[in-house]
Amino acid sequence: MRILVTGGAGFIGSHTVDALVAAGGDQVVVLDNLAAGKRDQVNPAARFYEADLRDAERMRAIAAAERPEAIVHFAAQMDVRRSVADPAFDAQVNLVGFLNLLEAARPHGLRRVVFASTGGAIYGEQDVFPADESHPCRPISPYGVAKFASESYLFFYKAQYGIAYAAMRYANVYGPRQDPHGEAGVVAIFCARLLEGRPATIFGDGGQTRDYVYVGDVARANVAALTAAAAGPINIGTGVETSVNQLYRMLAEAAGGAAAPAYAPARPGEQMRSVISAARAARELGWRPEVALDEGLRRTFAYFKERFARAR
Repeated sequence: MRILVTGGAGFIGSHTVDALVAAGGDQVVVLDNLAAGKRDQVNPAARFYEADLRDAERMRAIAAAERPEAIVHFAAQMDVRRSVADPAFDAQVNLVGFLNLLEAARPHGLRRVVFASTGGAIYGEQDVFPADESHPCRPISPYGVAKFASESYLFFYKAQYGIAYAAMRYANVYGPRQDPHGEAGVVAIFCARLLEGRPATIFGDGGQTRDYVYVGDVARANVAALTAAAAGPINIGTGVETSVNQLYRMLAEAAGGAAAPAYAPARPGEQMRSVISAARAARELGWRPEVALDEGLRRTFAYFKERFARAR
């Protein structure tokens, strides 16, 4: 299969490309503008294009040259706070850019799209815990609105052109290669603070909960979704709630001990609880998370520790 992975130099994207290459039998092409991704994270077995989704002409040229049968789409503006401050920019990247990509690939044999959606921002404040895919979607940020709209566009492309899709609604993904300097990724941020000997900051009382899923497990789900018959939204999480306080204690243990965190006022609009059910993924993808949180945190801290030592 000819597979185009957008955002394949980034966190989840690069792990997914590695999993696709390891599986063998597919021609993998990576597209990334390197705004957040890193060129050295692109698997050498994949062909690479540095390009921006907003450049419709370039998208058409790449699609004509590569003729992808499947797209795995990670490229995005991922900063929720920036989406609130500049909704038009968020929409240009996350909606217009996505449509540029689909319109470019559609005439050249595109058959399936695996889309990186969100299992947190798309549901908003939950009514039930854990939430399954039938839960009402009530995004409260332009970032979440764009993810929900993208899923609706994918439904249109399936109805109009027969292009199958899976919208992967991820829980809070963590693991090696996550950016500790971005707005998302509390695990990476805590790892950096612990290694630098700087106090970690917890916003609010630390009782807010999230569903943390390891990036290697997420990559397996993405690969499975490429060939599965499953269509529509699919939650990818663990169904387990972990508070920020618990998360910090587990990471401090992985680090061999650390000072108590500092606390700051809660961020406006932050969800208090977010956890999703992955029962559909188990049924239709044959996927279940395999890496327990304590083990995943140990692996992640070890990765950042090694990188920190190399940088010194």
